[in-house]
Amino acid sequence: MIEKLKKLFQKDGKKPPKKISYMIILALVSVMLIIIGNIFSSSSETDLEEPIQQPIEQNSEPDVKETASSKETTTSNMEELESIYTKDLQSLLNKIQGVSEAEVMVNLESTSIKVYEKNLIKGQQTTEETDTNGGTRETEDGTEETQTVLVRQGEREVPLLIQTKKPEVRGVFVVAKGADHATVKKWIIEAVSRVLDVPTHRVSVMPKN
Repeated sequence: MIEKLKKLFQKDGKKPPKKISYMIILALVSVMLIIIGNIFSSSSETDLEEPIQQPIEQNSEPDVKETASSKETTTSNMEELESIYTKDLQSLLNKIQGVSEAEVMVNLESTSIKVYEKNLIKGQQTTEETDTNGGTRETEDGTEETQTVLVRQGEREVPLLIQTKKPEVRGVFVVAKGADHATVKKWIIEAVSRVLDVPTHRVSVMPKN
């Protein structure tokens, strides 16, 4: 490359002065150093950027798995409760006079609701202010805070459970032989409403073929 550049600067077959040759060589060396420096700097930036993205992906995966696991557990608990309600109610309805081959489907709003003991902590603060005329004014601020009561169970502390509320029933569907009679249908609706504590308009009863 250097020889080609020298020929470009030759005039009438004469060699260019030595000063020009040195300047050409210095210019080429400078260009090569700049190119090499850019290559190494770009490769080092790439190496530094790669590890930063990896922890973000790793940290986001457990949250997704935990959320999915929580939803699966809730769904499983609801299905289990619905199955228990269905079997118990079905067995009860088949014992009613005039009812046979009863089949039941129960739809729950949620799982059982657990109520834990809590302490109510109240606080009150009085602030006295003085205005420019020498008058005073008192301001009272009240705060309330609840804390869950913990009890020791073995080597760990757990919340103190005081009540477990039954889940709200969204609707009940009953198919049974004998439900075509008005009196029998009324008995079925009343039994379901009282047992599950559900309004009668949420209970549907149909005769079975």
